[in-house]
Amino acid sequence: MKREDTREVRIGNVVIGGGHPIAIQSMTNTRTEDVAATVAQILALEAVGCDIIRCAVPTMEAAEALREIKKQIHIPLVADIHFDYRLAIAAIENGADKIRINPGNIGDLSRVKAVVEKAKEYGIPIRVGVNSGSLEKNLVEKYGGVTAEGIVESALDKVKIIEDMGYTNLVVSIKSSDVLMCVKAHELIAAQCPYPLHVGITESGTILSGNIKSSVGLGIILHEGIGDTIRVSLTGDPLEEIKSAKLILKTLGLRKGGIEVVSCPTCGRTKIDLIGLANQVEQMVADIPLDIKVAVMGCVVNGPGEAKEADIGIAGGIGEGLLIKKGEIVKKVKEEELLDTLREELLNWKE
Repeated sequence: MKREDTREVRIGNVVIGGGHPIAIQSMTNTRTEDVAATVAQILALEAVGCDIIRCAVPTMEAAEALREIKKQIHIPLVADIHFDYRLAIAAIENGADKIRINPGNIGDLSRVKAVVEKAKEYGIPIRVGVNSGSLEKNLVEKYGGVTAEGIVESALDKVKIIEDMGYTNLVVSIKSSDVLMCVKAHELIAAQCPYPLHVGITESGTILSGNIKSSVGLGIILHEGIGDTIRVSLTGDPLEEIKSAKLILKTLGLRKGGIEVVSCPTCGRTKIDLIGLANQVEQMVADIPLDIKVAVMGCVVNGPGEAKEADIGIAGGIGEGLLIKKGEIVKKVKEEELLDTLREELLNWKE
């Protein structure tokens, strides 16, 4: 189903599905039991645009810590549960806005039912998550290996278990580290599943490889109108996940806001430290709430022409640079003044 056709699900103060804006998620990498460290990381994630945060709950102490964490943050909190159904129940009782479980590793049906009944009592959604790495042996044998079809069948089986218990406040997640398998799985499940889909490429890798795999996979899936909330899974600082997710959505036209920086590749005409300048500009504009395009060009020969589609830009020369608006040169300044000149223009921006 397309995004606008999926059911609406409320997670704290955020609604996903039914065509609502795609929510960006991340997961803390602090010990959840360490309330101060976890809260500090969540507040930093909020500041860069995280909409929903998930915390691992491996112990009862972690489940109980959720209550205090919730008091100090402003975005919905999801509890990530594996194996112990009692932790899921405790997480709900301590204020989790959603829980993430794989019914296949929670235990027998009576334990799954206990979790479902508690979620029903508190009115919070359950995210049913299935990863390719945990696909059941019978499905691996049925399909001759780990396949998109197997992942989808596994997920729908888990959904039916909870539906049969009389609960439909669900979000579904199917993930694989194989990008094309993940794409195919989402195409298959979107035609059969009325619930919002949490989309991501799991175990995608480091900042470099993870960003590339996530951009390709999420780009294809989201462009096909599939997906209601996303996480870019990176082996790195969770703040990087939010930056990447925002840029993916902005690139696809699915989210507005924030300055887009475009810059030319370096070449033999470049007479300034373009790489350093472009990185400085990108960092500088991160906290400026404008929805415009900024160009950073390496030479004054082609700079104005290359920057004409940007709202504003700078181009470097030998010891000097140009300030450009809509392809027109408006000011020439010393090279060392380029960055400050651009920032001053942005802080006083008028359409």
